[in-house]
Amino acid sequence: MVTVVVMPEPGAPLELRDIDPPALEPGGVLMRTLGSEVCGTDAHLWQGQLAGVPYPIIPGHVSVGRVTALDARAGTPRDVSGAPLAIGQVVTFLDVYGTCGRCWYCTVGHATTRCPERKVYGVTLSADDGLYGGWAEQIHLKPGVHVVPLPEELGWREFLAGGCGMPTALHAVTLADIAFGDTVVVQGAGPVGLCAAVLAQLRGAGRVVVVGGPEVRLRAASRFGADAVIDITRTTADERREQVLELTGGRGADVTIEATGVADAVPEGMRLTRDAGRYVVVGQYTDTGAASFNPHLDLNQKHLDVRGCWGSDAGHLYRAVQVMARYRDRFRWTELISREYSLAEAENALEDVTRQRVVKALVVP
Repeated sequence: MVTVVVMPEPGAPLELRDIDPPALEPGGVLMRTLGSEVCGTDAHLWQGQLAGVPYPIIPGHVSVGRVTALDARAGTPRDVSGAPLAIGQVVTFLDVYGTCGRCWYCTVGHATTRCPERKVYGVTLSADDGLYGGWAEQIHLKPGVHVVPLPEELGWREFLAGGCGMPTALHAVTLADIAFGDTVVVQGAGPVGLCAAVLAQLRGAGRVVVVGGPEVRLRAASRFGADAVIDITRTTADERREQVLELTGGRGADVTIEATGVADAVPEGMRLTRDAGRYVVVGQYTDTGAASFNPHLDLNQKHLDVRGCWGSDAGHLYRAVQVMARYRDRFRWTELISREYSLAEAENALEDVTRQRVVKALVVP
């Protein structure tokens, strides 16, 4: 039997259950879980803020494990680079499963994150169907799951310190087209925001400013290279704008990246950005309500370029792994991990993430 954490429904206490291990289909892979992150998405799931979730679920959508079994009846399963997987290999995988490759978004729009057939481990796959979440002793990778091996020099904890935040931020920073010397403002000091601040530096930003809280996360932003931090608990929106204008010769940021999940942050971010600047919205993963802006003053007159960014694909995950391996000596990734939790402590982990007591929390079976 395999011990798993189950979220029965929104707001309900988490449960430990023992379920049967799967019978692998041709091309299937089984891995022993080394660790799984606790993401803001998991808190949203617990609060019932995502539609179409087939509760009960096994949470945990970004995980690392060691391959313990694979079914080679249809040929040895391969990773995203085409190399065959091997027993004992340490891998992560794209949490999105079932992208069809045939619909308009996959073939014409080149936006696979909007494929209507996509399912997500730990989010839209039910615990009644199998080991499809990371808060479990084992994870079943179905045929077609995109598997990315971790380079030997990158420890699994190092990768999970970035977790979901790194490929998501990589997508956002890529869309932002950051140029050498740009001033970049990042709204939000959670994992996505912190990773965006790091990647902005690697893209050649001249100055990086992180706007957010609480203090534990702002301290992490400073340790990871932010040139300035602005505490939202000690400032008003007008004061934050004045501080950004002062740092940018009165113009505003060349690029602003929203990674807060707070609706009112969006019009504020538009006003933090200079005329003809770029604004990337990546944090609005759930519907937290409406926000108002002035289309003339905040958008059109500013000639503002606003770009929405949803999720990440296999390319973003692969690149995130390579970046974290390459720059592991410059950025001590594991310093972002505040605490590790056992399966029995998973509810405590959720509470700590929800209340922003930690920077990064891991569930380690």
